[in-house]
Amino acid sequence: MRIGIIGGGNISGTHARAAAAIPDVEVVAFQGANRERTRALAQPYGARVYDTVDELLAHTPLDVVAIGSPSGLHADQGIAAAGRGIHVLVEKPIDISTRKADALIDACDAAGVMLGVFFQDRLRPAVANMKGMIDSGALGTPVMIAGRVRWYRPPEYYSGSTWRGTWELDGGGALMNQAIHTVDLVSWMFGPIAKVSASVSTRVHRIEVEDTAAALIEFSSGALGTIEAATSLYPGYPRRLEVTGSEGTLVLEDDRLIRVDLRSGSAPVRVAAPAVAPPENASSPVVSDASAHQRVIEDFLRAIENGTVPSCDGREGRRSVELVEAIYAAARSGAPVSLPMPGPVASGRQ
Repeated sequence: MRIGIIGGGNISGTHARAAAAIPDVEVVAFQGANRERTRALAQPYGARVYDTVDELLAHTPLDVVAIGSPSGLHADQGIAAAGRGIHVLVEKPIDISTRKADALIDACDAAGVMLGVFFQDRLRPAVANMKGMIDSGALGTPVMIAGRVRWYRPPEYYSGSTWRGTWELDGGGALMNQAIHTVDLVSWMFGPIAKVSASVSTRVHRIEVEDTAAALIEFSSGALGTIEAATSLYPGYPRRLEVTGSEGTLVLEDDRLIRVDLRSGSAPVRVAAPAVAPPENASSPVVSDASAHQRVIEDFLRAIENGTVPSCDGREGRRSVELVEAIYAAARSGAPVSLPMPGPVASGRQ
């Protein structure tokens, strides 16, 4: 498989390292807004560097593009790739609105190409164990789920970027960018959502979007959930996901399952010790370990080969964007919002 990388930032470097670690996969082309930085990313792989997305998509042969550009460009670039018969694997979120997500999904369907989204947490062993216990009934009837992303980003994280913290290209703040993985897990684990209430605020950073948010979720099953998302909480703390059913509680912290408290008294999976220090992502966007992204690419390539569905396809990737849109709408209106939301949805812009 020959893979092209769209984007010249930190996450595109992660995509390239992840792809290059897979046997029989070659990273052949890069395109990014900053040519010198993109050239530095491409150099270890001997890949071609292109000035425009159209030029990269014309590279032959090219089987897959991994899109790590600003979020608000994902759908447009993915649609262009699908039009050339190239499979599309896009960084989270799939785009910044369900309208754009739907356009990308439709384009890939029409072109007969595979569409996947980098929600690598779904493939982490600890998360898979949690999902397995929920789906098997070991946790009983769903009661409550709480996702906490209490992170910190320094001012230069936003001031040094032309797109972070903007409605146009980031599509939102701590919810749409940093907490989107947790938003995905909350929805994926507990199923369809009936209603949300929320408040969002910009407390620390000089940005257009929120750096602090809290949401209350009512699931169709009757279970409840909460999501806390922030880039304003110095110095940043490990992400935490607490899942409770009628038969017990599971606690994930820093991508490790640290508590399994079941009425049966026995833990069916290995329980890890809590982290000694906050994880890298609590205070930095840098991803040093590309192994989780590698699992996503491997899963995506298997789906292409076997004609199956990847771990997170376009329709699954859309769900988290729909939930964030509903949270923004609830925060704007000050009233609960029901899902699915009817008609086209505006951005979270205040």
